[in-house]
Parts: sequence; structure tokens; C-alpha cells
Amino acid sequence: MINRTPTVVALHGGTPPAELERISTCAELRYAEAEELPTAVVGADVLFVWDFRSGAIPEAWPHADALRWIHSSSAGVDRLLFPELRDSDVVLTNSRGVFDRPMAEYVLGTVLTFAKDMHTTLRLQDRKQWQHRVTERIAGKSALVVGTGPIGRAIARQLTAAGMRVSGAGRIGRSGDPDFGDVHASSDLPHVIGAFDYIVLAAPLTEQTKGLVDAEALAHCRPSARLINVARGELVVESDLVAALQTGQLAGAALDVFEAEPLPESSPLWEMPNVLISPHMSGDTVGWVDELVDLFIANVRAYTEGAQLSNVVDKQRGYISGTEN
Repeated sequence: MINRTPTVVALHGGTPPAELERISTCAELRYAEAEELPTAVVGADVLFVWDFRSGAIPEAWPHADALRWIHSSSAGVDRLLFPELRDSDVVLTNSRGVFDRPMAEYVLGTVLTFAKDMHTTLRLQDRKQWQHRVTERIAGKSALVVGTGPIGRAIARQLTAAGMRVSGAGRIGRSGDPDFGDVHASSDLPHVIGAFDYIVLAAPLTEQTKGLVDAEALAHCRPSARLINVARGELVVESDLVAALQTGQLAGAALDVFEAEPLPESSPLWEMPNVLISPHMSGDTVGWVDELVDLFIANVRAYTEGAQLSNVVDKQRGYISGTEN
């Protein structure tokens, strides 16, 4: 237990959401944008990284003279795992649990959109064009979920409930998994990817997963397959994906994340009728900011009482301690 009110710095990218003010009920709260962080972090116990895309933390690190804990408002923590933090005693936590079910619903929504050709229907409606078509079933279709952590498991359960056959891909291959049945090693992806109708990316970004879906993997896909990415854009070699979509090697893609965000206007992905684009919002549902703040406040209270923090990340591996990826 600490014998004083902890000081929390909330790193934001502009105007912080009003909900963050609730943190002041259990901590001294300071707000900081990137350029203010080196000064704001002096003497602070905790850094709440609201702007999880920020690259300001390594530069401010030498000024973090009292920092004991960093919390990310996202589930992914790849942008925070710089060497000095990895090698330090500072605890890193994330927002696991807030986004799992919403992201699973997004994935199911994109599967249904492709199967029922809803994206074409909307384009035809915009043109007031009546064009009868037949669509696909999803029951009995197969999906490979790459990433067997909490988000991947929520996706697997959602797709299974819809009648799909789901397998997983993770760091270690195994059988008998309660949510996936068979889990393939991610390193074997080119050899197994061709057996599936949908490939869903939900893995953290690590040295092992960066560029996992490249020209080699895509060349083994069924021409009728669709790729869904709700993880990190860097899991996919974007130029290879564009080529696969242009040549018909892949039937479609639903992309919520990209190598560069916002997606540049010059990207050919914008013009492709078989591509669904959303602006990194698959987990953001009504009330999500309050949920993030609730989770963080519960951890602040645990911190002040000397109790175990929730969602502690294994900094060497880049995901929640005790979970697979």
C-alpha cells in the first residue's frame, strides 16, 4: 500500500474526453500532450496512455523519475514496448476485456456483409438500381482466427455460434483447445491458410507476427477466401494484399487497421469494390470510454492498496501474462 494519493499523467492527443476527469476521484490527475510529457511525468507514479498511438514516451522516459506503472487504453501494446521499458521494473497493463466482444461482433458483421453481398446492395441502392442476386450461407463455412488471446477467443465463439467451423493459429500449435479445437503454429500459416474461407487476424504485433500475411501466404489462399484484419495493419504486407486483390487471388478483405493510419487517399484499397474499410473502430461501441476509465480506476485503487493489478502484460512477449497469442 502506498501512503499517499498517486499522481497519474494522462497522455492524450488533443482534447481529452471528459470521462477521464473521473480519475481525479482517486488520484492527482495531470493532462499532457506529447510535447508536454517530459515535464508532466516528473514525479508521477502512473502514466495513463490514452493516446496509444503516441511515440512520445521514449523521449520522455529519462524524466520519469518516479514512474512505477504504465497503462494503455488499448488492448495492443506494441507501440509501448521500447527497450528501456522492457528492461525496467515499470509494470505495463492494458485494456483487455473492453474490446473483445465488440470486435467479435464486428468480425461477424463483416463475414455477413461479404456472404450476403450487403456492400454491393448499398452501392446499388445509391444508384437506385434493382439487381437481383443470389448470396452465400455462412453456416458450414470455415474460419482461421490468427491470434488465440482473449479477442481471438471472443471471435471464435461468435463465429462458432453462427454455425461456422473455426480453427486457430498461434505461437504454439496444439489440439483440443476449447474455443478453436485445432490451433496451428503461426509459422505454418502458408501451409494451412488454403483450407479456410475466412482468415481473421487478431494477433498482437510482435517481431514474429509482423508481415505474417505476405505474398507467400496469400498465394496459398483460396481465390474465394476473404481476409479480415482487426489486429494491426503491420501484420499484413499491404502491397502484397493489394496485388492479391487485384489479381483475384483473394476474393475480398475487411480492414479496420492499416500500415499507415489514416489510410492515405492515394491507397488503391479505397477504390476496390471487394474491400471494406473502417477507421480503426472495430472495438469502439457506445460507452466504451466509460468502460476504459472504470477498468483503469479499479486498477488505481488496487495500486494504492498494494493489491495485484489486472491485465499485467508480459513485456518480453508483448501480451497478457498467462495467455497465448
